Amino acid sequence: MQVDQLKRRELVTLLGGAAAAWPLAARAQQPAMPVIGFFRSSSAASSARFVGAFRQGLEGAGFVEGQNVAIDYRWGDDELDRLPSLAVDLIRRRPAIIVGNILAMQASKAATAEIPIVFVGSSDPVSTGLVASLHRPGGNVTGVVFTASGLIAKRLEQLHTLVPKSAAIVALFDPNSPAVELQMKDAEEAARKLGRRVLIAKAADEREIHASFATIVQQGAGGLLIGNSAFFLSRQRQLALLAARHGLPASGALRSFAEAGILMSYGASQTDAYRRAGEYAGRILKGAKPSDLPVELATKIDLVINLAAAKALSLEIPPALLALADDVIE
Repeated sequence: MQVDQLKRRELVTLLGGAAAAWPLAARAQQPAMPVIGFFRSSSAASSARFVGAFRQGLEGAGFVEGQNVAIDYRWGDDELDRLPSLAVDLIRRRPAIIVGNILAMQASKAATAEIPIVFVGSSDPVSTGLVASLHRPGGNVTGVVFTASGLIAKRLEQLHTLVPKSAAIVALFDPNSPAVELQMKDAEEAARKLGRRVLIAKAADEREIHASFATIVQQGAGGLLIGNSAFFLSRQRQLALLAARHGLPASGALRSFAEAGILMSYGASQTDAYRRAGEYAGRILKGAKPSDLPVELATKIDLVINLAAAKALSLEIPPALLALADDVIE
């Protein structure tokens, strides 16, 4: 009798210990939460809307930050010489995917041929060496590309409509932008077709921005076209203030320029492109290979006009142009 009771107590103890160990064993068998490296050459402040759009795309694919996926953010703060070391540091964490703009993804690709990479940008990803072709990227890279250079002719035409009698329009470009040569070529060709004179200016830092505006004023330019660049995006408020100070109607490549105070913007929706990049990242987390995902072309184009900026410039927006606007900032 006593022997039977002792055996029962041992059995209960054994089962109780096993039951307590089961949750620990189950937790040990659960896969670690995948990490996405979100890496841009610009600052965190100038990238906030892109982060939100990317998260939205991820959620549409079934992944929520903090619940079933983690995101490791890295920012180059427009210091391009830091990108290679930032890429190497990020890759040491072995993220499941790396996502970001073309400059940051070029640095990432140079550091890994294994981790999937999803880029978002306006440069031709084939000529920059990111992918073998748009339809069959090959390797570990795919992404979303929006054509900014092809829209420069339209933006120059819009400025010409606003200031038809001015001596010249200045096109300001970032020499570090991967697409700068193509953007300058498009601006010069568009100016010739319009019979206008376009002056090319370049700026890659704060000092050169101020020097460029001094030259613009000296040349008596009547309008300013701002090229597409991650650096200019991070300085959009400064560019808006300088344009207003010198009475220059200006055109930015992205909606956020008009929101910052520039007269108008016309270009592809970067937020939509980052949302789509989030969807691609979700597909890769589910097992898709970057080499099998064709590079997507972002087609959503926005014309935004800032009427407050127009009023400050004592400029009347032609009704025909106003009617084409996707959004008007009062």
